Amino acid sequence: MFRIPLLAALALAIAFGGGIASAVWALKATVGFGAISIGPWVAFPEAQTDKADPYAKAHRARAGELLYGGAEGLMFMAQVDDKGDKLSAACSYDVTGLTPQARFWTLYAANADGVPLRPGSDLPWAINSWTVLRAEDSSFSIHVSPNAKPDNWVALRHSGTFRLILTLLDTPTAGSSGLIDLAMPKVVKTGCGDA
Repeated sequence: MFRIPLLAALALAIAFGGGIASAVWALKATVGFGAISIGPWVAFPEAQTDKADPYAKAHRARAGELLYGGAEGLMFMAQVDDKGDKLSAACSYDVTGLTPQARFWTLYAANADGVPLRPGSDLPWAINSWTVLRAEDSSFSIHVSPNAKPDNWVALRHSGTFRLILTLLDTPTAGSSGLIDLAMPKVVKTGCGDA
């Protein structure tokens, strides 16, 4: 007597549970389609426009991230260094070179979910185009390391892997179709442990 309603309720619970779990997995697995890779840096230029695919729109809505207009900004992520090795918080890296033209840019380390890694109020966790120290040719070298470094330093107090987030604001790059020709900063591993 209760067997058929019980089986129907079990089937509905599995269907709804499986559907919700697969939707959450899909949102964590990808930011969307149309990625552009420049060295270790990856960007999704259409993810923040009206041409964004449904996965990109859902990903942004779920994360509660600020959406930029077509030429307002572009976010690049690096999960690997220039050799293709995953970024590890136990190692030190140098981010060197120039960024594409932008009125303002920021660089910080984040966990796998994109949450900024803030090691403490007394340590520098981010750097931007106004505070970075530059060479005579306007290039820079930013040390991303768990160990204190001179000049430009982004502190890491984390375990496991991380990603670097470089956001260009008010940039003609975001509305450009020439993204593949851009020169992005290099991400080079300089040592692991106390080295």
